[in-house]
Amino acid sequence: MEESEINKNRLIVIGGSSGSLQVVLDVLDRIPSDYPVAILLILHRGNSFESLLTDLLIVKSNLPVREVEEKEKISAPHIYLAPADYHVLIEKDKTFSLDYSEKMNYSRPSIDVSFISAAEVYGEKLTGILLSGANEDGAEGIKTIKESGGHTIIQDPDSALVNYMPRQAILKSKIDEVLNTEGIIRYLISLIPAGC
Repeated sequence: MEESEINKNRLIVIGGSSGSLQVVLDVLDRIPSDYPVAILLILHRGNSFESLLTDLLIVKSNLPVREVEEKEKISAPHIYLAPADYHVLIEKDKTFSLDYSEKMNYSRPSIDVSFISAAEVYGEKLTGILLSGANEDGAEGIKTIKESGGHTIIQDPDSALVNYMPRQAILKSKIDEVLNTEGIIRYLISLIPAGC
């Protein structure tokens, strides 16, 4: 179906830090197994939490969940998780590249690095979603997504467990939508073609 094919050429990037995990789990629980858009998660986490987070997401998600691998082709339906201690970049051929360069905003993986890289490749076919967090990582990235024609969403700071990250995004850019968890879920489900 034509709309579904359009969606398969899209990407959703979701970034979060402190206080974002419960939102991610609630979202993944509601996304159906045939979801037509690939999703990349960039979550700040320590190395010691690496395998536990992946296992938790696998249990909670209806979609296949996997950590990003070097040169892996992006395809739906998949949830891709940025590995601990690596930046995730998107190449022009829509494959992933892992990078161990210096931390950005005290973070590796950096939300900004992935959001900016994805915006350069996907442009208006990209949706960026920024969740709860305690630093400003992601604010510059969401601004770049907006400037590239993509759709930008932040978690409503009033509903965020730690509201510094979404508030910084509001200060840096004109955001398309400010949504609570239920609103984010409704938006994502709206991308499923009618009749599927």
